[in-house]
Amino acid sequence: QVHGTAVADADWASCRTVADACIARRGSSVCVVMTADCLPVLLCDQAGSVVGAVHAGWKGLAAGVIEAAVSAMGVPPSTMLAWLGPAISQAAFEVGAEVRAEFVAADPEATAAFTPVPAQGSGEGSKYLADLYALARLRLRALGITEIYGGDRCTYSEPEQFFSYRRDGITGRQGTFIWLE
Repeated sequence: QVHGTAVADADWASCRTVADACIARRGSSVCVVMTADCLPVLLCDQAGSVVGAVHAGWKGLAAGVIEAAVSAMGVPPSTMLAWLGPAISQAAFEVGAEVRAEFVAADPEATAAFTPVPAQGSGEGSKYLADLYALARLRLRALGITEIYGGDRCTYSEPEQFFSYRRDGITGRQGTFIWLE
């Protein structure tokens, strides 16, 4: 995973495929993404014909990784469901003004996903607390996906449950899986 928009087809991909999203249509294939603070997004259609897993950090979200995965799934977004897994919450995710600007330039509604951090000293640029869950929901709804679940766990503030690179400075990971039976 490289914080990009490439989508692998688990039915055909090798284990060396570099991608931030994966889709599958066969019961013998499993989609998995590894995260620590980035947002795992699981997708499926109501008919149970296709599933997807997305590794959505801020860079991938801004670049359109969710849109790429939904497009690759090849079903109407209005028939899809999404689940947002554990990720760093807004209270713990400080970003620079350039991150906010990138999202707001693409969608002015993204402004609501950023809360200004009071200035901590001279010479520092503006900082914001970013809500990955809100940003993902905006993207999903813009695509026509309205059945969105999850998005209520924080990897940073729940050390007994989750790894967090921002909290611990080490690269432990959670695996988030989805497959068809």
